[in-house]
Amino acid sequence: MDAEAEDGFREFVASRSSALLKTAVLLSGGDRHAAEDLLQNALIKAAGRWQRIDEPEAYVRQILYRQQISRWRLKWRRREVTVAEPPEHGSGPDDTSAAAELRLLMRGALARLTPRQRTVLVLRYFEDLPEADVARILGCSVGTVRSTTHRSLARLRALAPELRVLGSEAPGTPGARPAPSRDFSPMEVR
Repeated sequence: MDAEAEDGFREFVASRSSALLKTAVLLSGGDRHAAEDLLQNALIKAAGRWQRIDEPEAYVRQILYRQQISRWRLKWRRREVTVAEPPEHGSGPDDTSAAAELRLLMRGALARLTPRQRTVLVLRYFEDLPEADVARILGCSVGTVRSTTHRSLARLRALAPELRVLGSEAPGTPGARPAPSRDFSPMEVR
């Protein structure tokens, strides 16, 4: 890699790594260490082909998705998530603590889904990709994406009914999302 390409790669990593890490955390079920490994491996692969990449972010995201698919196809993956310290809870209810609680609940609920279900929901609702793009990325049919999305949302509702309550708890507070008029959708708890 020449000096100009290396500078471009460093600039890309500096500007986009936090957004890419958020996606990796969601894909890995909230395991930040696994997400960091996932992102690091994706960036290493991208660095090797950097001069031939037209759309770097799309390319790195594609690597993230495919690596995660490879991970959940392996049978030896761990089922438990380890953390260094338990999350701390704020002293009083405010917008920040409510949003943090909602994120923790969502992350925990996503972690309890199967890796395939979690990946489909992240691609459909966090990345806001159409079903056809998700099908292409995962190498399956659009019908499979639809049925997996449907089953994943149903399981998410069953695993975390408190998400629905939290989303409608404080409609008058600044920044609060309106209460859903239909069943829960991950887009409502971003």
